[in-house]
Amino acid sequence: MTFADLGLARPLLDALHDAGYERPTPIQREAIPLALLGRDLIGLAQTGTGKTASFTLPVVHRLLGGPRRTRVLVLTPTRELCLQVEESVRKYSSRSPVDVIPVYGGVGYEPQEKALRRGVDVVVATPGRLLDHLEKRNVDFTYLETLVLDEADRMLDMGFAPQINRIVDQIPRYRQTLLFSATMPPEVEALGRKYLRKPVVVQVGRRSSAATTVTHAVYPVPRHRKNELLVHLLTNSDHESVLVFTRTKSGADRVVSDLAQAKIHAGAMHADKSQRERIQALEDFKSGKLRVLVATDIAQRGLDISGITHVINFDVPQQPEDYVHRIGRTGRAASTGDAYTFMSAEEIGMVRTIERTIGQEIPRVSVPGFDFGT
Repeated sequence: MTFADLGLARPLLDALHDAGYERPTPIQREAIPLALLGRDLIGLAQTGTGKTASFTLPVVHRLLGGPRRTRVLVLTPTRELCLQVEESVRKYSSRSPVDVIPVYGGVGYEPQEKALRRGVDVVVATPGRLLDHLEKRNVDFTYLETLVLDEADRMLDMGFAPQINRIVDQIPRYRQTLLFSATMPPEVEALGRKYLRKPVVVQVGRRSSAATTVTHAVYPVPRHRKNELLVHLLTNSDHESVLVFTRTKSGADRVVSDLAQAKIHAGAMHADKSQRERIQALEDFKSGKLRVLVATDIAQRGLDISGITHVINFDVPQQPEDYVHRIGRTGRAASTGDAYTFMSAEEIGMVRTIERTIGQEIPRVSVPGFDFGT
């Protein structure tokens, strides 16, 4: 099956061809035709399966030829995901006159206000900043046709339920609503019952399953030697694009410092960095200027970065679901990737919990001189 078989308009097919995309992923094959029909939809799929295109493609398709007014609202949990969705809309509307604006905090208010008052086709927003604009009547949702709740489980995890409720109370009742999520906890089910009308549920893969395109490995290593092991692996390999996850912001900064001493180009991305610094680090990583991006879990969800060859869990995730989301940064859209996890003796129990959750045992790789058993 190709994208042409899904019923997408010619400008979108041309834009997909320009971007080098030929065949839809499973979630896209299932979700796009339903969204084009105007159905309410709950899309469940593991991270990295192409969920963003599953709603941005039909959204752009349905905007073609319509009047210039705000007809689509996409709510996202983080600034980074907001920018990723905006980029996706721009990519797929490159052959058509669709206007989009990202609305999030931490940056200037007035440019957003001017753009919203002027009117744009698609608003991609985080809940807090959007509420600010709604309260000041900077945005008009009178003609809104489609609401997208992206990474719904993450938004609820971050405590955005009250803001979502206040926003939805101010948009048209009769609309199409698309809800996408990596998991379906009871809170997301309740959100779906509240805001969606007779939704079709599209689920690809089982819940809490790890991407099948990723090869897993656990490296036993004493906690105090994890930095040495990371430098060793990166120095003695040709890993091109590596995303490293640490548990703390200070840990991320220490890893970047150690890598710099080993002359390995790396940048950090965490909540203590300014929005400009985070965007710059992300762009440098995407362009290849940085070989390594070291991040806290702020980056585990919603970052659509193609070409990541390796994800390294410097610290074992405390929640099994976080492991699934972290390693979903590689092996995306049917590409292959590797996920390494550095396990100290104190973290053995957490690794075993992850293995039970994903339903598979992760091979142990012993590096001579580093394994805590040697």
